[in-house]
Amino acid sequence: MGHLNTPNDVEDLLRSLSPQVLGALMRRFDDFDICEDAVQEALLAAATQWPREGVPANPRGWLTVVASRRRTEMWRSESARRRREEAAFASAPADIEQGAASDDSLELLLLCCHPSLTPVSQVALTLRAVGGLTTAEIARALLVPEATVAQRISRAKQRIKVSGARFRLPHEAERSERLAAVLHVLYLVFNEGSTASSGAALHRVDLIAEAIRLTRQLHERLPEDGEVGGLLALMLLTDARRPARVSDDGALVPLAEQDRGLWDAQVVAEGTALITHTLATAAIGPYQLQAALAAVHDEAPRAEDTDWQQILGLYELLRTIAPGPMVTLNRIVAVAMVRGPGTGLRELAAAERDPALHGNHRVDAVRAHLLEMSGDLAAARDQYRLAAQRTLSIPEQRYLASRAARLAPDRHT
Repeated sequence: MGHLNTPNDVEDLLRSLSPQVLGALMRRFDDFDICEDAVQEALLAAATQWPREGVPANPRGWLTVVASRRRTEMWRSESARRRREEAAFASAPADIEQGAASDDSLELLLLCCHPSLTPVSQVALTLRAVGGLTTAEIARALLVPEATVAQRISRAKQRIKVSGARFRLPHEAERSERLAAVLHVLYLVFNEGSTASSGAALHRVDLIAEAIRLTRQLHERLPEDGEVGGLLALMLLTDARRPARVSDDGALVPLAEQDRGLWDAQVVAEGTALITHTLATAAIGPYQLQAALAAVHDEAPRAEDTDWQQILGLYELLRTIAPGPMVTLNRIVAVAMVRGPGTGLRELAAAERDPALHGNHRVDAVRAHLLEMSGDLAAARDQYRLAAQRTLSIPEQRYLASRAARLAPDRHT
């Protein structure tokens, strides 16, 4: 038995081993719902025993044996009719341990992002089955009741079972579409961690770390895939700024006002090198363009050194290959920086006719910023207040309210 330094070390080890153990069981039994429950019980047993008794010499093998035995118990109790089949797998623990070292992360991600599932179910199932998070941890990270998460996971596993999905890589024609779903889920997890859509905290570091960890695993499996590399680079370049995004009193600090000396230079260098390589060796996709945009911002020593002309060009490309509401808004900000706030305001007035942007607090925030740039401080103040009322994020509310207060009439007399 070995010893890890802290309970967090045990937790990190269990999360890294979770998909490997689930993959080992799936290759043998291919019944996702029962195997996943069995692995969760094995992880719980390890989390209870290992800090007290020490980590086994072969932790992956220990988990695999415990999980496979638990799966056998579940299978036997589920249906007496299957006892005869169960006898054929009596030696499974010994056999299954031999294959436990295989990297099944891609197959598991593809299974958890099966097209029969909704995006919210894909996120929950991915965090549970591939990320190794407990239902309670997922509920805390996503700020939803634990019972809701449990219900989503249960329904997702049943839907996969009904669909007849198998634990193997899909055919080439389907694989690219399924991989796109995987990237979207990882992107959603990272975005929710980086800018929490509701609640008191701006960041949910556990979600950020999990998204980056899983995307690294995927990049190791698919090193030549440009969009996988692009997504990883985007996450790194964005997360590198996290130390400067919140002030000591918890207030949101916008990009232009951040202390760039607090950015993680090592992570910026890694992300920049990755996107530079990816753009030179793979077909360009939306995640690569977003990573390139992040790199342009991160490479500027000061906010005023930002190459807005290059940023506008990248947004023009992104608008062509992957249009969307946030792309529209961010491009308008770039337009204003290059061509002036008046041009940006005119484009914003046209863009907000899109139902996807109607009533969105980010439209109000962008308009407030452009009005402030143009010198119309009273109108800018009203728009900052409106944006603050519409967002559910408490750090965003505080930031937008502070911008409005800074433009109060008595501040400019």
